[in-house]
Amino acid sequence: MSEIAKTNERNLPRYRPATDILEREDGFYIYMDMPGVRKEDMVIDLQDDELTVTGKTSLAPAEGEKYLEMQFGDCEYVRSVSITDMVDRDRIKAGLEGGVLELQLPKVEKVHPKRISISQG
Repeated sequence: MSEIAKTNERNLPRYRPATDILEREDGFYIYMDMPGVRKEDMVIDLQDDELTVTGKTSLAPAEGEKYLEMQFGDCEYVRSVSITDMVDRDRIKAGLEGGVLELQLPKVEKVHPKRISISQG
């Protein structure tokens, strides 16, 4: 059973993570705030023109600890982003640091005009 199916069975609260999307000359950069999510608990899927990020938190107290107040709790983050044909799907990269997911979506190489030489018959 997939991690997403397990998450849905537990009926976790679902949130849309805060997201910044930037376009630069070399591509698009997406930053998603996903506090408490480990890379093992994150799935990034690309299907057709839709990039979907799903991550879940599991904040169980350590042995000998108990929560006196809990405002974060277990939850699931889900966000889908439409991407264009300008994105080179084979070179997409993802990194997770400090609770922020960074996705790098490079642009496809521009097609350069090509001159065709004519050979002697």
